[in-house]
Amino acid sequence: MDDPFESLMNEEDDVTSADTVFRDMTMLALSGFVIIVLLLLPWLNIEAQDEATKEPSGSVIVEVFWPDDRNVDVDLWVKSPDDAAVGYSNMAGYYFNLLRDDRGNQFDTTPINYEISYTRGIAAGEYQANLHLYATDNGPPVNAQVIISVVEPDQKARTAIIKKNVVLKKYNQEITVARWTLNNQGTLKPNSVHSLKKSLIRR
Repeated sequence: MDDPFESLMNEEDDVTSADTVFRDMTMLALSGFVIIVLLLLPWLNIEAQDEATKEPSGSVIVEVFWPDDRNVDVDLWVKSPDDAAVGYSNMAGYYFNLLRDDRGNQFDTTPINYEISYTRGIAAGEYQANLHLYATDNGPPVNAQVIISVVEPDQKARTAIIKKNVVLKKYNQEITVARWTLNNQGTLKPNSVHSLKKSLIRR
């Protein structure tokens, strides 16, 4: 007569053997995968990927900075040739996109007051950048710096073409910071920069 305890022990040995085989197969498959990855690493074009990440994300870049300790909302409005104005209420046009809408300290976990818009490609014609004091902290006038840069198609770095400091003195004030003309290579037309006022706000 067979011993029931011996049969139970044999079944447990079979289960343990199956677990060991499964674990060994899993480890072998994982080791094989790691070896394949290590063998392929030299063939990856890391340098090309690094160069791609260094390229600026836009062709025409408009940035505005204002003091980080001011809880005010300065809105950037921009316009490219033959396109609608782009700002907080219309964040994308055919060329321009508003990448960051900063409302001062409201819903902002970053310590910097900053907005940026950039284009996809360069259209020949007149561009424009305005600032609008959307909300104020009832403090003194707001000093803002606007930097307008261009990345020419054959370049990998941006070039600042316009830098201006402006002062927003009252709530709801809109200022035309600059209007300028580019050719389709991103070259600034001589004597084209001016600040003749033209509203861009779309409510």
